[in-house]
Amino acid sequence: MKTYITFGQVHAHSVNGKTFDKDCVAVINAEDAHKGRALAFEWFAGEFHRSFSDDDWNSDVLQYFPRGLIEANPEY
Repeated sequence: MKTYITFGQVHAHSVNGKTFDKDCVAVINAEDAHKGRALAFEWFAGEFHRSFSDDDWNSDVLQYFPRGLIEANPEY
């Protein structure tokens, strides 16, 4: 399952050698949405705008994120 994380204007994080900020959506691969959100809190120190589960995600919003989707843990 995937968890999608968006960031606020002042949020910038480096995780697993990747930079996540307001211009991208982090994709966390996890067993379920609860575990994905827990990883987001761990990796981004709770500093993100919003999280979405697979069921809640709407790819139409990608027009607002010029860097697109970036997988935080593709090796999962």
